[in-house]
Amino acid sequence: MEGAARVIARRGVRGLRVAELAAEAGVSTALVYYHFQDRAGVLRHTLEFISDRAERYTSNEDEGEGEGEGEDDGGGPHDARQELERSLLLEFQDVPEVRENSTAWGELRASAVFEPELRGDLAGATLTWIHDVAGLLGRTRPTAPAPALTASAERLTGLLEGLSTRWLSGALPLNHARELVREAISIELDALGRII
Repeated sequence: MEGAARVIARRGVRGLRVAELAAEAGVSTALVYYHFQDRAGVLRHTLEFISDRAERYTSNEDEGEGEGEGEDDGGGPHDARQELERSLLLEFQDVPEVRENSTAWGELRASAVFEPELRGDLAGATLTWIHDVAGLLGRTRPTAPAPALTASAERLTGLLEGLSTRWLSGALPLNHARELVREAISIELDALGRII
């Protein structure tokens, strides 16, 4: 799966060839087909792999580059807002695993425009991400209604995808992307705090 993520990040979904994937992973093409049946199976499992990997690096408190650390707004280091910020900002780490994951995710999302068989799996992975972010928002604003939390999470995750693409393509400096995420979180939390 690491090999598939690398090939997709490098060549895109349309450029994914099972022979190249097998060479990247150091296995035979027959073994790839044995485990995944076809190219669509490879794509489904790669999407699952990058979603799981993203969850690991965004939920690990020890990773990152210190973003959000030391900013105490009264609730201590495990404050819900800090956890929300940390989770979202860990999507913007200048490390190979995160860059590869974000690039592969963007390639899979873009390919779903032309490959409808990817849409269901992408929608499921996106809904899981939205649900997780809505949960973090709900811990920060526990009186906000669920539909408002979901809408806020949809805006934040959509913004992260767009900013990630701009950062990865060199159109947006990393620090500026992080600052835009912090500002968006503040705006969303303020709006959620005003809902009665």
